[in-house]
Amino acid sequence: MSDQAAAGTAEAQGPVEIDEELARHLANKRDELFEKLEMPDEFPEEVLDEAEARTDGVHAEIERELEERRDLRGLTTWTTDPVDAQDFDDAISIEKREEEYVLHVHIADVTHYVPPESEMWAEAVRRANTVYLPAYTVHMLPPVLAETVCSLVPNEDRLAHTVEMHLDRETLSYDDIEIYKSVIESDERLTYSQAETRIDDPDAPLHAENALAFELTDRLHEQRKEDGSLVLNPSRDRAHTIIEESMLKANKAVTHELMWSRGVEAMYRVHPQPTPDEWNEALREVQELDSVSIPGSAWDDPRKAVNAAIEEAPGRQLDKIQRAVMKVMPRARYMNDPFGGHHALNFEIYGHFTSPIRRLSDLVNHWIVYENDVPENLLELCDRASDKQKDAEQAEREYSQFLNEVGLNPHDVNSRGLEVIEEDESESDDADAEENEHGVEDEST
Repeated sequence: MSDQAAAGTAEAQGPVEIDEELARHLANKRDELFEKLEMPDEFPEEVLDEAEARTDGVHAEIERELEERRDLRGLTTWTTDPVDAQDFDDAISIEKREEEYVLHVHIADVTHYVPPESEMWAEAVRRANTVYLPAYTVHMLPPVLAETVCSLVPNEDRLAHTVEMHLDRETLSYDDIEIYKSVIESDERLTYSQAETRIDDPDAPLHAENALAFELTDRLHEQRKEDGSLVLNPSRDRAHTIIEESMLKANKAVTHELMWSRGVEAMYRVHPQPTPDEWNEALREVQELDSVSIPGSAWDDPRKAVNAAIEEAPGRQLDKIQRAVMKVMPRARYMNDPFGGHHALNFEIYGHFTSPIRRLSDLVNHWIVYENDVPENLLELCDRASDKQKDAEQAEREYSQFLNEVGLNPHDVNSRGLEVIEEDESESDDADAEENEHGVEDEST
């Protein structure tokens, strides 16, 4: 089932219902995980106060900023996000010219509101990322920012950091890259399902733009696969392809500029490759799966071999192929030097830029791009971001496992949300009486 179909089904089904007792168990489990992994849930008052203060006088501030920024409010621009998204921190614009595509990726200018000397920056370093548990989110930055000044909502002027890429129409390589501060105005907020519909409907607003965006990003996707980029999820719909490939192209553009044009350190994303023996082990496991085979021509590059196997494999084997590959994959880390590149993507240089509201790495890279200067503690920040990402993955894994243990499907909870059903007062009294009756026995065990 496609992502958009799944979202539609989840919406039709409504939230997963639980009783108050189970809700308490879930809250206790979260508190246990947060304490074990040193993952703060509540924001300090001074951080919340600072965030609230930065959301005052938005329009006057943007007017002042126009003197120093490029005014892109006349450029057709839109966001595409999940149906339940609360903030919209990236938008795109696209144009096709005689010899090039021009792709703009606009990212909310978070560092304008969260500079390194702020309490919010210190808290972002402490948290290092946003943690997404099923139906529960632990934010890196106060949500009020994402819901107001850093949300690229339609028909509102917003401060952005724009990556403008001029791509050769034949090779799709960068002819020119510009990264600059801008003021944008999004024309529309689309869900993935709406974007998918716009591609097919020639009479719909933004049809031509979405169709053109897919024309480009579908080619970028196929080019990545041909070049040896590992693609473990082959069933992405067109709307997801537009956003995923646009963000990858922008992230790659920024870190190439930082490395080659400016020669500065940054928070690069480095993904080591498995050893040849590890890759052989994974490929043997894939090859032995029922109804799965790897073409002889693909064995020279393990990533291409996996891609080829996935393309022909029945859907029931997809999870097993993914698990076989992930078992041998080393962890990616943030480093101040891109040496080693990103093996899974097959990018020589790569880093993150497009999600500064939820990742410390992107927040830091925004500041480096703007200031052309590197924080003195960059290596420490790289280690912090890497370690806290590992903690976030552990929290997500343990919480999902706990949901399974108490009879909840983590995927359903994540896609549909939770609703706590209050107990009848009489039922609650009966439950209390039963608990008191067996309390000694329960405590002793």
